[in-house]
Amino acid sequence: MISRPSRREFLSTGAAAFGCGIGFDRASAQAELAPTPACEPGAAATLRQTEGPFYKPRSPLRSSLREPGMARTPVDLSGFVVSRTCTPVPRAIVDLWHADEKGEYDNSGFRLRGHQFTDADGRYSFRTIVPASYDFRTRHFHVKVAAPYRPVLTTQLYFPNEAKNARDSLFRSELLMRITKAGDLVRARFDFVLDIP
Repeated sequence: MISRPSRREFLSTGAAAFGCGIGFDRASAQAELAPTPACEPGAAATLRQTEGPFYKPRSPLRSSLREPGMARTPVDLSGFVVSRTCTPVPRAIVDLWHADEKGEYDNSGFRLRGHQFTDADGRYSFRTIVPASYDFRTRHFHVKVAAPYRPVLTTQLYFPNEAKNARDSLFRSELLMRITKAGDLVRARFDFVLDIP
């Protein structure tokens, strides 16, 4: 008989390690990144940040934002959406958009824009590229996350060890992703804690 992991084991080890991840191979499961932030019951909700001027509603439903010819380093971003009691939130929408390899946003179409819904275990994953920094902004992803029939969390995610982090007035260390490299691929993780019980 197969025993199910406890909630704490599940969140600290990751769904992929228990065979629940979608699109992750065994090597990815073994190299699962630690949760960020680590959720403890009663945890503070993920910090809100401005959506910026480049948000577009009605992005396509897709997990891969990569397109042929993109020269930038590929990145796999994944994690969980949980409540303040660390309960996974299924069917939460996760909407991601960011700049391209030149630091530009596609405002006429939906390049490097997409959304998906978390699975039954609250897991999401995107395949995209590492964005360029631009002007006064460090590298970052924009994200909107919402549980069904709940308010939307709008925030930004940041890359560690970026020179521009210290000079970007919007940068917050609470929103740093955990990063690891596997060959030419960057793997990133961030777990969103929604302000719901």
